[in-house]
Amino acid sequence: MPRESLQSLRARVRSGPPYDEALLGALRSDGRAGAQALHAACLRRQERAGTEAARLDAMLVFEREAGTAGFTRIAGVDEAGRGPLAGPLVAAAVVLAEPVPGLDDSKRLTAEQRNALFEQLIHGGHWIGVASVEPAEIDRFGIQAANYAAMDQAVKHLAPPPDFLLVDGFEIHGSTWPQKRLVKGDQRSLSIAAASVIAKVTRDRIMEKLHVAYPAYGFAAHKGYGTESHLRALEHHGPCPVHRRSFAPIAESVHTPELF
Repeated sequence: MPRESLQSLRARVRSGPPYDEALLGALRSDGRAGAQALHAACLRRQERAGTEAARLDAMLVFEREAGTAGFTRIAGVDEAGRGPLAGPLVAAAVVLAEPVPGLDDSKRLTAEQRNALFEQLIHGGHWIGVASVEPAEIDRFGIQAANYAAMDQAVKHLAPPPDFLLVDGFEIHGSTWPQKRLVKGDQRSLSIAAASVIAKVTRDRIMEKLHVAYPAYGFAAHKGYGTESHLRALEHHGPCPVHRRSFAPIAESVHTPELF
């Protein structure tokens, strides 16, 4: 009986893992160097897949706890943009339909990884709510109140609504949903990690659009954070309409009267 071509075997290896024992056995007993290399690749891929599955399982501990307590639609909630000097604060709430391989705290991912995961989440049958608070409202009510408002609105945009919230860092003041706050929740809960990716990518894309409107500040590069180049642009041009005028050092430059 003719042996399966290496091209066909490569295609089968690319489709996994998992790999059935028939394929592994065929590769193991095939004396061709190419087949042996494919067998070794299968073993490496299976090992990585097992490690990733264990990591994902560890990040679903709090979701399982809530499920054991009788909750069925558990949303992770997180925000992006507390600290920048410009642009909105964006919050997201996500109910995962299933675990997403590679998903992690957005700060641990590259921009390329975040964008790829964002597309997977948006188009993967998960439930997502997003809300934002503009700089003028942040200045008016303060960053913490803006945080509560954005997170609460993001949760309200979920349809159907959740019945339990896992929130990164703090409880949402005034929320009517049962909730649990998790310190460093974006590193401990897969649902919160998903919300962190949605919020971060959404805000980054907003800042890239604001860069087109206000190119002098470099928003596409630093996303509104107080980098050296951003501070130099502020010193040279002054604040623009999307800067947070209650934040230092903008507040001092806007409100300090001329002495001479």
